[in-house]
Amino acid sequence: MTDASAIEAATRRLAAALDALDAALERRRDTDKGENALAAQVHALGSDRSKLASDLDAATARSRKLEATNRAMAQRLDVAIESIRTVIETQP
Repeated sequence: MTDASAIEAATRRLAAALDALDAALERRRDTDKGENALAAQVHALGSDRSKLASDLDAATARSRKLEATNRAMAQRLDVAIESIRTVIETQP
């Protein structure tokens, strides 16, 4: 092998190695983009979860308040009905 052909072979190997390096870097960039997109999605899901949890807490509190109001109104109605019965029963 002559010096010129050895240099050409080394140049081809170097070019192939540089092409492989470029391809590896491109794959890495794609992977990083995918990881960044995934991290953004995870963050968005976390924010959505927090909002949903807050909404659920508010709805639960409102439901409890409505249940308490319902019980109080039922008791008042029972008292009113009993008062009316008493009045009707005492009428001749």
